[in-house]
Amino acid sequence: MRRLLLITLPLMMAIPFISQTHADDRNTPKLIVQITVDQLRGDLPTRYYQRLAEGGFKYLWQEGLVYSDAHHAHANTETIVGHATLATGTYPSIHGMVGNLWFDRDTGRSIYNIEDAEYSLLSKNADVNDATEIDPTQRAANTGGRSPNAILTTTFSDELSANTNGKAKVFAVSVKDRGAVSMAGHSGKAFWFSKSSGEFVTSNYYYDHYPEWVNRWNAQQLPHKYADTDWTLLNNSSSYLFKDSDDRAWETDVAGFGRVFPHAYGKSSSAYFNTLLTLSPAGDELTLNFATTLLKSEKLGQGKVTDYLAISFSSTDYVGHIFGPSSLEAEDNILRLDRTLAKLFKMLDKQVGLDNILIVLSADHGGPDTPGYLAEHNIPAGYVNLSSWEKEPAIERIKKRFKIKGKLIEKFVHPYLYLSAEVNDNQSIDRLALDNAISAELSAFQGVHSAVSSSAISQGRLDENYVNRLVINNFHPLRSGDFYVVFKPNWFINDFDGLTVASTHGSPWRYDTYVPVVFVGAGIEANNIHRRIQTVDIAPTLSAYLGIKPPSGAVGEVLFEVFED
Repeated sequence: MRRLLLITLPLMMAIPFISQTHADDRNTPKLIVQITVDQLRGDLPTRYYQRLAEGGFKYLWQEGLVYSDAHHAHANTETIVGHATLATGTYPSIHGMVGNLWFDRDTGRSIYNIEDAEYSLLSKNADVNDATEIDPTQRAANTGGRSPNAILTTTFSDELSANTNGKAKVFAVSVKDRGAVSMAGHSGKAFWFSKSSGEFVTSNYYYDHYPEWVNRWNAQQLPHKYADTDWTLLNNSSSYLFKDSDDRAWETDVAGFGRVFPHAYGKSSSAYFNTLLTLSPAGDELTLNFATTLLKSEKLGQGKVTDYLAISFSSTDYVGHIFGPSSLEAEDNILRLDRTLAKLFKMLDKQVGLDNILIVLSADHGGPDTPGYLAEHNIPAGYVNLSSWEKEPAIERIKKRFKIKGKLIEKFVHPYLYLSAEVNDNQSIDRLALDNAISAELSAFQGVHSAVSSSAISQGRLDENYVNRLVINNFHPLRSGDFYVVFKPNWFINDFDGLTVASTHGSPWRYDTYVPVVFVGAGIEANNIHRRIQTVDIAPTLSAYLGIKPPSGAVGEVLFEVFED
């Protein structure tokens, strides 16, 4: 149960009055811009604060309402889970996006979160399952089609569209398809970057054909301007915290991109050229360029109702995976992202006026440091080897005890373990005893903290503690597996379908749940708030700010500081 401490009854009674008075006095914003930075752990902007430029992160932290203790309250901190939570104001247990992938028992296939065979991409040159895609979850999709239909509740953007009878213009842009589709909701328009074609694309869920401005942007082939150039350091290397950490054994060299500066993009004809752009600040620069063209072409913020633009910047996530968040590359990426944000805010001020815009920035998740980096500081950490699990003596002990002749484990799709159909269909097995045995044995595996039984969640048998509460918030009966496997702090899988990464996220630990939350503009008073909030609070707060109903499954609380003078 969430508790609000140290607020007396008179003050609690006054909050609605304060909020309503402020709502009546303020001007309704012409545009809401929701910025999501993929894998922006909550400490990263302030870690390098003294070397940030003016107008980017500093604009947010100096002029905005900053929540310094904001966390996701679900266990599987992956990209789609966090984005959907930010969009809907509710937990995965309700919006249904329990992971980047889940296993469908009816088809016997893993399902990519927003795949939809009913809706194909408009671009013939874009292949979302292209071999150059380094994201193994996206490569696992069974179809190239994309839609938001798997999201089980409305989003803030849906409610804005419905409230205005479709007059509000709603758009979302990202390098990642799931970063755009989730934020656009069911009613908006989503665009994302195709690594195979170098274009921003969409599906026929949204359009029958591209608007002409999209065709013009794609025809420019702007990614090609990076051909035969390098990602170099923004500043003199001596000014960097990680100046002596440019070549680390745990970093990943993707397609010759290298582990040290400068990182060469190579020729535009290279199969991995567009992929390498996304592994660097170039991915965010292209996203901003496309979003700027969209805002101008669609005349966002120029009408009589509030419009909505979501921008999800993905490069921080890719850089974190390949090099780790405590690396020279990650440091330079933050400094360059800061410049990208400054350009965004300057453009918004010129086109609409920052006083007319409500900006909210957050992240879909944080991320852990690499085990190698942590070992240098005597912090226990390691990588989990899933391939050895079926060979563990513990598995054979369980099979022998419960007379299971075939497979015990059907599949592990992070973070869920799915038992075989033979086991689930066998009515003679004492399921409570089996669940307890599996939980006990798995918890003894190297790097495993606990294995939480889904039947224990369904039957209300789970002990109440911090980790279990986040696992419960992640549980959906039709999509979650039989066990949620929680790895120990700073232990995680780093081998994904042949791609070895330096670091990855997806746990209930604070380094993964900790994200920034900042509101700025449209008359909001600058302040720094240190009380604990959840990311589910953002969508209902935006709804309250506009005086519209919250998303259908929203469980978050309205952040009353947003309404205070």
